[in-house]
Amino acid sequence: MKKLFLALAIISTSTASFAADEFNITIKDHKFSPAELTVPADQKVKLVVDNQDATPEEFESYDLHREKIIQGNSKAVIFIGPLKAGTYKYFGEFHENTAKGTITAK
Repeated sequence: MKKLFLALAIISTSTASFAADEFNITIKDHKFSPAELTVPADQKVKLVVDNQDATPEEFESYDLHREKIIQGNSKAVIFIGPLKAGTYKYFGEFHENTAKGTITAK
């Protein structure tokens, strides 16, 4: 029993060290907020995108190689990185004129 407890303790502490930092992005009125987000460079990060509009939106980024449809009034999780220092563009494919943003890794 002691060996099992020790093994579980080691697993839980090692997985905690791999946890990604979490950042929130909101979609409201077909706009991303914040439109400019800063994340740590060289680290994997977790984006939680909360679509507060009634209609779906697609988070799309050629720079980040990500695309994900977020249904209306729902949330989605998108993992990115580790990113080199720099600025990466993203947009909402369904409302490209208003849904735009950048993620800067520093």
